[in-house]
Amino acid sequence: MEENEHHEEHKHHEEHKHHEGEHSSKKSHPKDFTNAIRKNPWILSTAVLGIVLLIFFVAIFMGVGWFSGNSISKEKAGENVVKFLNGQTGGGVEYVSSVEKYGVYEITVSYQSQKIPVYVSKDGKYFIQGVSEMVVSEEVEPEVTEVPKSDKPEVELFIWGYCPYGVQAQGPLAEVVSLLGSSADFKSIMYYDGHGAYETQQNKIQECIQELYPAKYWSYASKFVSEVYPNCSSVRTEECDKTQSVKVMKSLGIDSVKVLSCVDTKGEELISASSALAQELGVTGSPTLVINGVKANVARTAEAYKIAVCNAFNTAPKECETVLNSTSEAASGNC
Repeated sequence: MEENEHHEEHKHHEEHKHHEGEHSSKKSHPKDFTNAIRKNPWILSTAVLGIVLLIFFVAIFMGVGWFSGNSISKEKAGENVVKFLNGQTGGGVEYVSSVEKYGVYEITVSYQSQKIPVYVSKDGKYFIQGVSEMVVSEEVEPEVTEVPKSDKPEVELFIWGYCPYGVQAQGPLAEVVSLLGSSADFKSIMYYDGHGAYETQQNKIQECIQELYPAKYWSYASKFVSEVYPNCSSVRTEECDKTQSVKVMKSLGIDSVKVLSCVDTKGEELISASSALAQELGVTGSPTLVINGVKANVARTAEAYKIAVCNAFNTAPKECETVLNSTSEAASGNC
């Protein structure tokens, strides 16, 4: 904008700051906005953007545009915004075109070989980076898929090895396994490794334990939750993961040498199969509980998991009458 306008704005804001200095230090200040613009001209401070958007939508709903009584031409608005941005960036911003749109001026500028639309108020004093049209659709009730029944339900918990939500879900499900393990098939599907090499390694370890020692897997899973994860989730190294996992395996009578050999020779194959299964079933988050091939949307408590599994039996075993009053519950959320 023009230099004298900047001087008056700066003076006004400095006086405002002096009178409201006792307010929270988190309050946005125009200097913060200017500094952010100098670093990247297309990023607006949160506070300024909120105010601008509020004025913008009020103006649209009133059908009068932005300060339409003191409008300048779209060409002049384009000239002003280019001058302003070049003053903040040190140069390089070029005018391309300008049109009236959404009750404001859409000024297209070129910067570093990119064409960027900037929406400017009709009085030429305010701009925002972009505007999105609001499309309101009718709410649709989510489709509920009924879990099919079987004589021996197959229960699969899709997780990442170090996803905190998935790890928390293993605890409650392990309690259900201790109750119904002889009547249903339970498995952890280690389908993704978004946290890095240490998670890839843990995924392979758990897949190999299930491959070689299925009867001991859920005991390992429980100890992974209580011993390995707390020690290694913050360290995030393969060394910590391996050392702590071997310690747990030895405590359970699992041959760690055999398991680690499987990790090296067959681990990639096992987790690739798990990833393919997740894709086939449309699993997109850890944890996801799948019973008899269908995703089950239930609370992440031992009792809720138990009820979901028991409902999947053709004839539920007597153990289903047991109420699991455990306080363990996985937090809501997904990786």
